[in-house]
Amino acid sequence: MSETVPLIELDPAGRDHQGEAARLRELGPVVRVRLPGDVIAWSIADHALLTEVINDHRFSKNWQNWNDIKSGHVGDDWPLIGMVKVTNMLTADGSEHRRLRKLVTGTLTPRRVEALRPRVEEIVTRLLDELPGHVDEDGVVDFRKYYSDVVPVLVISELMGLPEESRPALKAFMDNVFRSDLTPGQVLANQMGLYQLLAGQVQYRRDNPGADLTSALIATQAEDPQAVSDEELVGTLLIMLGAGQETTVALITNAVRALCTHPDQRKIAVSGGPREWAGVVEETLRWDAPIGNFPFRYPLEDVEIAGVTIPKGEAVMAPYSAVGRDEKQHGADAGEFDITREQRRNLAFGGGAHVCVGAALGRMEGNIAIPAVFERFPGIELAVDENDLIPIPSLFSNSSSTLPVRLRQF
Repeated sequence: MSETVPLIELDPAGRDHQGEAARLRELGPVVRVRLPGDVIAWSIADHALLTEVINDHRFSKNWQNWNDIKSGHVGDDWPLIGMVKVTNMLTADGSEHRRLRKLVTGTLTPRRVEALRPRVEEIVTRLLDELPGHVDEDGVVDFRKYYSDVVPVLVISELMGLPEESRPALKAFMDNVFRSDLTPGQVLANQMGLYQLLAGQVQYRRDNPGADLTSALIATQAEDPQAVSDEELVGTLLIMLGAGQETTVALITNAVRALCTHPDQRKIAVSGGPREWAGVVEETLRWDAPIGNFPFRYPLEDVEIAGVTIPKGEAVMAPYSAVGRDEKQHGADAGEFDITREQRRNLAFGGGAHVCVGAALGRMEGNIAIPAVFERFPGIELAVDENDLIPIPSLFSNSSSTLPVRLRQF
């Protein structure tokens, strides 16, 4: 049966991300995709069906249920392994997931997120003050490098209590986790370096506790050693740091890019208020999802979806870019960027029991960092044609690796 289901190869370099998403929608709700290493997965490109899968307990998030790992076809040097083979709430089911998720929700509370607002505003103001100092001789500055790549990293690093000297190395390791073009040797070295750094961070905060989330997680473990193992603690730091960086970096980058290329929507935003800027954030999440594809769920039994049987233990990918422009969910104009549309639920932060615990923090950062750019530099514009922007080499991250702009006042 699977041989009759369309199969397309996804580009590890992400050079035609939205084009691939459109082809997934056109080919039908259930499509097979070829990943690096000749790994075959399934992709559900229909919003309603993907929502059902996300909430279906017949699908596990635990990578130990994946046939390709059990058979050895996918090893620790697979380019995408850093997004799959982790031990944290992202890859746990049922009571184990609830146990690990409670650790994070108990520390990353709405009150703690809101308390970060003044600090986010301080970071945004300082980076905008410094931005003109990074302009090159042609009057161009890489907005991503000096702004959208920095705001979330500073926020999550401070929230997690990361020493300043460890942040550049951690940023480089995390960037590589999302890349799809590394060699097997680079993958293994990156995984080893990342976990060594995070384990060192745990030990540092054991010796030097502070008012940060890492210290709070360690304190929870000290009170109840059964609450979380050392491996789970490191894995929890990994998911929080990854989610706290990559999604928000891409959100800010993609929103500024979209407004620079949609002058009508930009005019509405800058002449409006908080409601319009909130519309920018939500429309960017829907129309240009920061995480374009997300791994994996594994059926615990053969499951039929839209007349197609997905066998037990095969990998199912969530194509957030594809479902973000699903016309059945978002209307006939789903392909258009419109910040005034009546927003319907999107899956940019996932859904169900595994919905991203950092969604509120990401939205807050976006609602502060994006309007501040256009208030400070009302005439900001792309310095290159949008089609010449180079994407992040990733099946997962959906953004451009640089964003050259001119900081015009008018």
